[in-house]
Amino acid sequence: MLNKKQVRYCLDEMAKMFPDAKGELNHSNPFELVIAVLLSAQCTDKLVNKVTADLFQKYKSPEDYLAVSLEELQHDIKSIGLYRNKAKNIRKLCQVLIDEYNGEVPRSKKELMSLAGVGRKTANVVASIAFDEPAIAVDTHVERVSKRLGICRWKDSVLEVEETLMRKVPREEWSVTHHRMIFFGRYHCKARNPNCPECPLLDLCREGQKRMKQAKK
Repeated sequence: MLNKKQVRYCLDEMAKMFPDAKGELNHSNPFELVIAVLLSAQCTDKLVNKVTADLFQKYKSPEDYLAVSLEELQHDIKSIGLYRNKAKNIRKLCQVLIDEYNGEVPRSKKELMSLAGVGRKTANVVASIAFDEPAIAVDTHVERVSKRLGICRWKDSVLEVEETLMRKVPREEWSVTHHRMIFFGRYHCKARNPNCPECPLLDLCREGQKRMKQAKK
């Protein structure tokens, strides 16, 4: 496991590599962000942005999503994985926003997680991006990078990864670290072909060291 000084080095190097890292889901308000993040589960941000370009022109408010049939909404998001389930969750979520929150997206993570289709990761993303609340959302990239580098243990659950990062990263850096780790995992430390030979963190990375040794055999 990396010590505090080594974690600091990792954070600083990622900051140099991706100084402008930020959320890549297109949205113009908290409501659109909730919908976009919900749609992004097991799906690329690129595809979600392609779909929401038209979706957000047609649906502006929670009421709009409830004014059409479930079948019509499913058709509008059909190119996205799990679209049937996501359409149902969007309608449930919109109904709750109208009934309990006056049509507005709630700010607290606890309230966000009470919405249909909104898990811990989605709540953290929305709280961080929409409301500037310090948060680390652990998606597949953040989990992979944390475990490969040895910031967390291989056996850690997603929640344990989040809690470890919250302990090891200064609170005021949580949100930006979340974005930088995603960029690092998405564009550099990829799942199948991580760019170990050109990685500034190779000397610290247990997974990178292992891969480099195997490559030499």
